Amino acid sequence: MEVQHQMKSLDELKKLREKAQETIRLREQTEGTKIIVGMGTCGIAAGAREVMLALVDELQKKNLSDVVVTQTGCAGLCEREPLVEVIRPGEPKITYGYMTPEKIRSVVTSHVVNGQVIGEYVIAREDTVS
Repeated sequence: MEVQHQMKSLDELKKLREKAQETIRLREQTEGTKIIVGMGTCGIAAGAREVMLALVDELQKKNLSDVVVTQTGCAGLCEREPLVEVIRPGEPKITYGYMTPEKIRSVVTSHVVNGQVIGEYVIAREDTVS
């Protein structure tokens, strides 16, 4: 999947998500890592589409099929968009801000694969472990 083109419509975004789900078998599950991309108007305006494309591309390259990718609307932190949340089982939810395609690729390698949070990108940490 090329990351070079820009999506022009919500229909294209839906098609991208469907293709990603087919290609890397993304599915709703209770185990595994969950990544949530802020795709509200503010996030899209700040570059969330390109971040989503890079995320899906990187997951494909690394053949990570145990990762669920979902999207959400505005989280109220518009000035810090694009936002990406990473939730690994048994670990705090980490919210990364000001994401770019390059930064999300680093997050996949460091945090998703190796469990090492990239502190300089973190804007929030929520202990969800009970």
